[in-house]
Amino acid sequence: MSELTPLAGVVGKYGLDARKALGQHFLLDETLCARIALLPGDLAGRHVLEVGPGPGGLTRALLAKPLAHLTAVELDERAIAALEEVVAAHPDRLTVLRQDAMTFDGVAELPAPRQVVANLPYNVGTPLLIGWLREAAHWERLTLMFQEEVAFRITAAPQTEHYGRLAVLSQWVAHCMIGMRLPPGAFRPPPRVHSAVVVVTPHAEQPPPELFRAMERVTAAAFGQRRKMLRGSLKSLGGAEALLEQCGIAGERRAEELPVSAFDALARAVLARST
Repeated sequence: MSELTPLAGVVGKYGLDARKALGQHFLLDETLCARIALLPGDLAGRHVLEVGPGPGGLTRALLAKPLAHLTAVELDERAIAALEEVVAAHPDRLTVLRQDAMTFDGVAELPAPRQVVANLPYNVGTPLLIGWLREAAHWERLTLMFQEEVAFRITAAPQTEHYGRLAVLSQWVAHCMIGMRLPPGAFRPPPRVHSAVVVVTPHAEQPPPELFRAMERVTAAAFGQRRKMLRGSLKSLGGAEALLEQCGIAGERRAEELPVSAFDALARAVLARST
């Protein structure tokens, strides 16, 4: 196995200063990387996708696990150069692709069983998550680091400050829990906020694509004007009063009060009305 540059020396060796435009905050603490790599559970035989590996701290920690193969998607050419020595050390278990994660089709490229484990770039974390939720049936687990506030929005309960569209979409298709919280000082450079790793485990039963689209419409309307009563916020869907009555939901209630099950009923009613 090739000799690897110590993780602490990778940034200097490859001129890998974090770039704000790429949402980069590098995790260079090997102990923390190893702890994150434990959160997905047993990775034996799994095909794992990592987004934005940067200097490769989490990459190295994942390769210490018995996964079948790790595919790392990275846009920054400097990081790809730094990762080449990791590829040399694990030629049969690591593939590094210079590609935009927003357009990368992990389901098509990775055999099952597949997972995502990633310290996500802050500027694309939420849209990436929603894309994976749309195809949750194809992912065994997503272990993802976000800004802490985004993690709170994913795991929030109804009638709490952070409960909204992201919580409903996430918890509708998966069990979501915060597995670990990290202070700004864990990163280089330190972000202004804390971070957290969310473990998203898709339910065995998943909605078909057309129902997911209906749920996206319902939640976008319901939370688009948070303080409005549902009879007003759902007007854009047409026939809001009848829709709410069909689902047994009082029109004066607000979106942040409804449990995920109520949104499921609304989405199914909207879909049934359109077919």
